[in-house]
Parts: sequence; structure tokens; C-alpha cells
Amino acid sequence: MEIKKILVANRGEIAVRVIKSAKRLGIKTVAIYSDPDSGSPHVMLADEAVNIGPAPSSQSYLNMDKIIEVCKSLEVDAIHPGYGFLSENAAFAKKIEANGLIFIGPSAHAIEVMGDKLAAKNTVANYDVPMVPGVDHAVATAKEAKEIAASIGYPVLIKASAGGGGKGMRVVEEESMLEEQMERAMSEAASAFGNPAVFVEKFITSPRHIEIQIIGDQHGNICYLFERECSIQRRHQKVIEEAPSAILTPEIRKAMGEAAIGVAKSCGYYGAGTVEFIVDNELNFFFLEMNTRLQVEHPVTEEITGIDLVAEQIRVAEGKTLSFKQEDLKINGHAFEVRVYAENPRENFLPDTGRLNTYKIPTGEGVRVDDGFKEGMEIPIYYDPMISKLITHGKDREEARLRMIKAIEEYKISGLSTTLDFCKFALGHDAFITGKFDTKFVDNYFTPEKLNVFSAEHEKLAIALAAHLASQDDRLAKEAAENHPSSDWTQRLI
Repeated sequence: MEIKKILVANRGEIAVRVIKSAKRLGIKTVAIYSDPDSGSPHVMLADEAVNIGPAPSSQSYLNMDKIIEVCKSLEVDAIHPGYGFLSENAAFAKKIEANGLIFIGPSAHAIEVMGDKLAAKNTVANYDVPMVPGVDHAVATAKEAKEIAASIGYPVLIKASAGGGGKGMRVVEEESMLEEQMERAMSEAASAFGNPAVFVEKFITSPRHIEIQIIGDQHGNICYLFERECSIQRRHQKVIEEAPSAILTPEIRKAMGEAAIGVAKSCGYYGAGTVEFIVDNELNFFFLEMNTRLQVEHPVTEEITGIDLVAEQIRVAEGKTLSFKQEDLKINGHAFEVRVYAENPRENFLPDTGRLNTYKIPTGEGVRVDDGFKEGMEIPIYYDPMISKLITHGKDREEARLRMIKAIEEYKISGLSTTLDFCKFALGHDAFITGKFDTKFVDNYFTPEKLNVFSAEHEKLAIALAAHLASQDDRLAKEAAENHPSSDWTQRLI
């Protein structure tokens, strides 16, 4: 079925991102917005826009019935959920289908299966997918947990079955800590997800978080679009991503890609999705989970492959075959993404709110900014504190890294704190430059004081560089004046 009008059930930069791809395909768009988002760029960019309710998500962006009501009133064909909010809600996918609309995403079955980590483990068991040592069932008692931990060895990870974002997760170093940490994990899981089920698996020390982008159509074709390195995190949430990873060999990349396709096949997956792996210091990889949606960090994959993932999602939803085959895909250069959060890294990354008094984005070759704000707007307290995603692409990792540092320096934001200083610190750290880092980068290398020292050193270097450039300009001007006394070139230079 040809899609002629899409409602974007989201806000901010991802809503803008989806609308832009839809427009390039000649598809009309409908934006929804809550009261505080009435002046947002995604509202202005869409062909039509509808107020969906007050600020709280439960009364606006999570209001399934109201969203479907808007679709019917405006003769919408399909809904793109973006990420977050309702993007991994199987009930929403079912409701969309029941109302004769197209869900631009996977089947409700795939969302359900992969949304529960235990169900996902059981589903992929018949495929050649490496699993972290542990159990594939819920653990209800501390006694059973202790027996499992003793058999696989400490440290172990207690993990919420329905979890995500680091909630319901506890690392246990020794048996004496297990019972208390298990109770805490179960309580947090019940509170966050309405499901107290937890399981126990081996905790991989010095882990790296590497994920594979996959996409499949409704005709059984599935491709992997290589990997993304997502190990720079705070509170188990990603801050810097890159593609490809600096440590994978072509052989390991292929093995991970094929394992990711196996995960997708296990649940009849179609659409864009991401299979996440934990990689140890010997480059052994283990299945972690599958995210059944577009990822925040998808732009780095787009940059190295040239594939518009949103456009491909729409094609798949229309029932078309993928526009490429696995052998068509090649890695072109290197890309980085930093998430620009309204957070204060000097205060343990606490969210910050306020007005974007100054908001000037960087430009130039290999620089891309995906954002959903403009100068003068308020960052609301009701939603995720991400302001934008800053992406750079280069012919290799070093060129992309240097372009990112320059772009961060050119990004001008005032009125609130952001993670830009931390990202610049990380990109300039030896561990990052050499690729010898893991998910403990923040714990191992970062303290708020280092940002102050880093800023002071950078200021000294900037002053020295400015003085050097000024002296060079003076020398060139003097030489020009001596050689061409009648020329006004020196005046223009000065």
C-alpha cells in the first residue's frame, strides 16, 4: 500500500528527522504536540499539526486513543513512532493495525518478544547467537540466585527481565551482597516496568557496548548495516557513539552481523532494529538485547552507508522490498555522534532546564546537526533533556574526531548547562584516541574537576594559538606592504 500521509507520534529532533525524510518522498505529514511544544520546529515543519494535550506524557504523547482519533480525522495512512514514548509498545502497534492504519515499525509479536529479555533469550536459543553465561528464566529467590552465581562465578549481574536504561540492574561482587542487591533490583523493576522478574548472568568486566543495525522487509530479506560503538555512557545511557568501531576486525564484524540477522529471523523481524552486544577485552561478543525501533544514534550508520534509514522504514511499511542487498553495503569513512543533553557534567550530569538564550549550530564539511529546538525556546522539564545530536563524518576516524572537536567549539549555547564540554574532554582523552576504552570510561577517567582543568588548559592554548596567528598575519602584511606598496590588500587583511 502506498503511504500518502504520516502522523509522527513524537516530538523534538526525531519528529523533525522523520518529517524531513517523508517530505523528500513526497509524503504529507502530521505533527502532534503538547501545550509546551506548540512553538517547536517539528510543528512548523509538518503540513498539519494538532495539539494532543497538556504537558505530561500520559496526557499527550502517550495517549494512544487520541493519536488514533487524530489519524482518522485527518485521513492519515500510517504512524511513525520515532523512539521513546510508544515506539516499543506492542499494544499501540496492535491498536494501529486494528484501526486499519500502518505502523511504521515491526510486528507487535516482535516487539513483545524482544521487549522481554528472558523471552528474547529463549527465542534466539535455536540460532547461532553467543549468550552471556547465566540462566534463561526468572529467578525468584536469593537461594536460587546464589546457586547460579556459584556455578558461573562472581561478579554477576542481576537484571530486570523487562528492563532498560540501567533500571533494575545490580552488579554483585560477592555472595554476601547478593540478597540485598537482588531485593533492590526486583523492587526497582516492579516500580519502573510493573514486572519484578529478574535473572542472573555473568558480569563481563571491562565490557564494550557494540550494536548492529539491521533492517528487514516483509519478504524475508534482512541486512546488517555494520556496527556502532556505544561504550561512552553515563548512568548506563549513551553520550557518544561512533561507526564503525575502532576495535572490530572484518571477521568479527561479519560474525556479529550474521548473529544479529539470526536474532531478527528468530522473531520474524521487519523494519529497522538494533541488536546489542556486550564485547569483552578478548573480543568475544554476547547477545544483550534487541531494540525494536530506530535508535537515537542511527545517523552515524547513515553517514557511513549512505542509507536513509527512515526512508527505508517507510518503504518496508509499504510492503516494498529493501532497496539494497548485503553485498551492496560498504563502509565509507568514519562518523561520530555526540548527544547534546541539557545536563551539567560538573554536577554528576544532573538535568538542567532553562532558556536557550544563545543557540548557534556549527556548520561545514562533514558536519550534521539533528535538533528540535531554536534560539529563545525553553527546555521543558517534562521530557528527555536532549537538545540535539551533533554528527561528524570524515574519511577516517581521526578526521571525523577532529571535525567533531571543532564543531563542538563552534556550537554556541547559553542559558543552561550542556554535555558539550564533557564530550570534548572525552574525544581528546588518550583512552578514546587510542580506542582503548570501555563502558567504564566515566568512572575511570572523568571527574568534574577535570573539566575545569581541561577548560583552563584549552583557554591557554587558544590564547597562544591566537597570538601565533596574529604574528603570522603581521609578518605577511609587512611582507606584502614591502613587495606591493601600492596595494590595499594589507588593509583588507587587517
